[in-house]
Amino acid sequence: MRVVLQRVSDAQVSVSNKVISRIGAGFLVLLGIEEIDTLDDATWLVGKISKMRVFDDSEGKMNLSLKDISGEALVVSQFTLHAGTKKGNRPSFIKAAQPAHAKPLYENFCDSLSTEIDKPVSRGEFGTMMEVSLTNDGPVTILIDSQNRE
Repeated sequence: MRVVLQRVSDAQVSVSNKVISRIGAGFLVLLGIEEIDTLDDATWLVGKISKMRVFDDSEGKMNLSLKDISGEALVVSQFTLHAGTKKGNRPSFIKAAQPAHAKPLYENFCDSLSTEIDKPVSRGEFGTMMEVSLTNDGPVTILIDSQNRE
């Protein structure tokens, strides 16, 4: 699993010009799932994201987690995070998981993150063309890949 984690002051997802999810301060999580990903990858990423200390403390240092600030999370499935660009100019998405494999992992990831931060997690609409709007706070943007745990 690969995520683009963005610290936001607000974010929203629209489908067909209708807002379906909206959050205030917290994380926008763009989540890409590969065929090789498992529940272990989801569990590891949820732990990493929920404990990521990138929110400012009283001294202005990035020292607080999402849970510490009672922040919100919005998770959007994005298979294009697994685009292969090595050959030519048209990306290949062969590594991206098919919906039958990806959707249950996406749902598990969202449910697990909700449990971890003790509040509901907002979601995009899996497999649908969406418009994502956000105000990146910082900007703070972090890439995490469960297949390259560093």
